[in-house]
This record gives sequence, C-alpha cells and structure tokens, in this order.
Amino acid sequence: MMGGHRAGLGQARTPARANIGIGQVLAELRPEFPDISPSKIRFLEAEGLITPARAESGYRRFAVADIERLRFILTAQRDEYLPLRVIKARLDTRDGIAQPEPDAMTRSELLEVTGANEELLGELEDYGLVRRARHYGTEAVGVVRCAVALREYGIQPRHLRAVKAAAEREVSLVEQVVAPLARQKGSREPALRAAREVAGHIARLHATLVEDGLNEAGLASGAPAAGTPVVASQAPGLRSASGR
Repeated sequence: MMGGHRAGLGQARTPARANIGIGQVLAELRPEFPDISPSKIRFLEAEGLITPARAESGYRRFAVADIERLRFILTAQRDEYLPLRVIKARLDTRDGIAQPEPDAMTRSELLEVTGANEELLGELEDYGLVRRARHYGTEAVGVVRCAVALREYGIQPRHLRAVKAAAEREVSLVEQVVAPLARQKGSREPALRAAREVAGHIARLHATLVEDGLNEAGLASGAPAAGTPVVASQAPGLRSASGR
C-alpha cells in the first residue's frame, strides 16, 4: 500500500514538474548561475542547444530534462569556458546522435572565450606556454585565461617561462617516480593512479611553499606582522617595477 502511495505521488508530481515556466527555471538556476536570464535562455534555444515545449498560448514550458540540459550547458560555459559549438557536440554525444570528438576550438574561439588578443596568444605560443596549432583544447583555455589575468599586474608571457620550467621539472620528477610501475606488464592504472597522487602532493607542497614565502614577505591574506609596511592594493606590475 505504501508503495502504491509513493507511485501515486510520483504520477501526480510529474506533469507539474514537466510544465515549468521560464520564471521558475530562472528561480531554480539563479543560485548557481547568477547571470542566467530570459534572453540567454532564448539565445540557447535559437542556437539549437535546448528545445523547450510550447504551450497553446505560445509560452515556453520546460521539463526536468530541459532544466538539467541547461545546467549542463551553463556549467560547461562557467567551468570550462567552452564555446557553444563544443558544448553542442557534447550534448549530441550524450544524446546518442554523434560520436565523441575532442573538445577542440578554433583560434578565434579561443580568443573569444578567454578575452585574449592575438598578440598575447602569439607570445604565449612563442614562449612555449601554449602549443601553436589549428585547434586548441581546454588546457590552452586555462593557460590563456591565467595569462590574461596576470597581464593586469604587468606580468607578461616572458615572465612565465620560469613557471613553465618549474612545471616541466615537476613532471619529470613524477615520471621518474612512476617509471617502475609504467614498465610493468598489464594494466596502466597503477602507474596512472600513482602519477595523479604524486602530482597532487607536489602541487600542494608548491602551494604551501608559495604561501609560506608570502607570509615571510608580509603579503599573506592574514593581518601583516608588526612592523611590516602596508602594501598597496594595486600591484605596480613587473614592467613598471623593472623599468622594462
């Protein structure tokens, strides 16, 4: 009897849940995606990423699947900075109407999603921080977005060569550690798991050492030590500080 009661509740709730107006969709998604708006939802529909039903009055009506699809799209935009073309390909794959493809984007798409200009991207490629290619993956997006943010403080791609060199040394250390596992016959999973764990420990150690160095310099987020001069909120940048 209790099982039948639960089934009845589910049947009663499903039609209402599958008949949600755009205002309710906004209310549900805004806590997680504050910039969601009716115009953005209409744009995603026009681009073919969502296809909400229409009531006889012409108003859009959203089902649970439509809301989850919107959440998928908005998360990919926010967390991975993917262009809509790549997100649509992922959705097509998830829907079973296309084969998986690499999350590759063109040069113009990379510039658009990162806010970089051609000059900055060219310098990042010249200094080896981004591989020059016809198409770029999500790793390039992360590097370029960081470079755009650091440029606001006067940090240019040439200054980031030391960061790249340090990362390469850390990768080499991880490779040495897992080499015995990688040479073993059978599954590569033990080597891959060990590489992830070692890399994670190194990343945490790196972050701790940087934080410790900032503490020593009086630049940590906590209150400055007694006698430490106050640092201005706007960093002067390496260019102005060095005169270069």
